[in-house]
Amino acid sequence: MQRIPARIWAAEFRASLTLGWPLILTNLSQAALSATDLIIIGRLGAETLAAGSLATSLYHACMIFCMGIASATMPMIATSLGRNRHAVRDVRRTVRQGLWSVALVCLPFWAMLWNVESIYVWLGQRPDVAARSAEFMHTLQWALLPYLGYLVLRSFLAAMQRPFWTLLIAGSAILFNAIAGYGLILGNFGLPQMGLKGAGIVTTCSSLWMFIGLAIVVSTHKRFRRYHLFGRFWRPDWPRFMQLWRIGLPMALTFAFETTIFYAAVVMMGLIGPTALAAHAIAAQISMLSFMVPVGFSQVATVRVGRANGEMDPRGVMRAGWSAYALGVGFMAIMAMIMLLHPQVLVAAFLDLNDPSNAEVASLAMWFLAFAGLFQIVDGAQSIASGMLRGLQDTRVPMLFAALGYWGIGFPLGAMLAFGTDLAGAGVWIGLASGLAVVAVLMTGRWLLRDRLGLLRKHYREVRGHVPEAADALA
Repeated sequence: MQRIPARIWAAEFRASLTLGWPLILTNLSQAALSATDLIIIGRLGAETLAAGSLATSLYHACMIFCMGIASATMPMIATSLGRNRHAVRDVRRTVRQGLWSVALVCLPFWAMLWNVESIYVWLGQRPDVAARSAEFMHTLQWALLPYLGYLVLRSFLAAMQRPFWTLLIAGSAILFNAIAGYGLILGNFGLPQMGLKGAGIVTTCSSLWMFIGLAIVVSTHKRFRRYHLFGRFWRPDWPRFMQLWRIGLPMALTFAFETTIFYAAVVMMGLIGPTALAAHAIAAQISMLSFMVPVGFSQVATVRVGRANGEMDPRGVMRAGWSAYALGVGFMAIMAMIMLLHPQVLVAAFLDLNDPSNAEVASLAMWFLAFAGLFQIVDGAQSIASGMLRGLQDTRVPMLFAALGYWGIGFPLGAMLAFGTDLAGAGVWIGLASGLAVVAVLMTGRWLLRDRLGLLRKHYREVRGHVPEAADALA
């Protein structure tokens, strides 16, 4: 097979970076919303931080499951535009059913989150921590629907390869969230000090801000308004609805398997003690911020692979996938070194290291960051490989890989090491790293298999067009 010239690879890397940097900054902006809340909440003390972390982790676990449904619109739109860059009606159908789907999926999660205090007590959390977490959740949970609507519109703009507007809207939401949070959580600017309840109100308003902002953009911008995304919104489209769920439900379960293993880690840390829980909240938040970069390249892979797939270009599929993979994993290698060599700089953003009362939490958080640094590369690899496969609308087998790696290996190993040895919280992180490594190997292996088969099919078509006898021999 013909080698791909270096200039074509360079062009693909440039295209990936051009699409990727706004998506990455948007993801960082979205992660910064919860990070900002936790930083402000942390000023109220380690106990309040632990309660806030407990609620935030469960909310994110639910949100990320729902995000799988919303994100199914991205490969569907990208593939449609790859087949026909003027596919207005096809794109509108997908966006409309994406909005229908996220509205539907919110209902059971709202019911569950409203009763979260009983769930926490059943899971063995301290009653006082459970009560404070529930207070936070009762204002936080309403952020779910506007945020998911924002994700559907963001998927549309990403598939259009015009993600700058999502960055602009998310950046403005961070500014709003920080100012409003500083006021309502801590009681500044003449506002009442509402603590955790105020943090939930601020997050809900920020999510509503992002959805309304993108809705205005796609409805009024001359490049997007011709799609009439909200036109005939109440008209059912059951074939497209079912197609979205066939792709999106395995994606949602894949996201859920990954996210719930991290939430299980939060629960295990809560059983170990408030100090471990607070330290874990800091290390996990730093890891999540780092993880937003490979998530961005995962989205790049989904869009670029999806478009090449729609064009029926196997070589383009291969270039798009591996370019995003190299960029994302390379970044995570750099972050691993920073976490291993300079953990105190990162922890200082969340806690005052000069305050003796924070010494135990800070020390444990730095210890956890060492383990987080060790799994950065495999965490990036599994995320981007999953995005590459989503671009091919390959979501069912990756779902099984996630179930095996996270819950078949990661969780039992982490629980055994945490409660069966003296490792305690460190054992939880070892289990997380092991599960991520298994999923990374399986996802990358599946892409390698599909990559080789795709190139072989193209080579077969090329040979068949010139030498039929050679094609028969190859077959």
